[in-house]
Amino acid sequence: MKELFWLGTSRDDLKEFPLEARKEAGTDLRLVQQGVEPRDWKPMPTVGKGVREIRIRMPDGAYRVFYVVENAAAVYVLHAFQKKTRRTSQQDLDKGKTRYKLIP
Repeated sequence: MKELFWLGTSRDDLKEFPLEARKEAGTDLRLVQQGVEPRDWKPMPTVGKGVREIRIRMPDGAYRVFYVVENAAAVYVLHAFQKKTRRTSQQDLDKGKTRYKLIP
């Protein structure tokens, strides 16, 4: 199973999700660790090469997790946030880009 590496405040940010959204994110991240695609995702090439966004839809809003599988043994979680508008905010995209550059 691939190891998760949390960049910046991504882990703390995910812990701020409501319980059900946190469970959904955890399930999808576990799938990624096992080499399986998450249930609902899309590529995010504007953030970085190979970056994907896990999409979580809950009654109280939309939640997102940016991650990248860098090699056969590592998954880097770049950013976790609640999406408040139809388009992903530039601030969230920039945060993902900045953390992408931190990958060793």
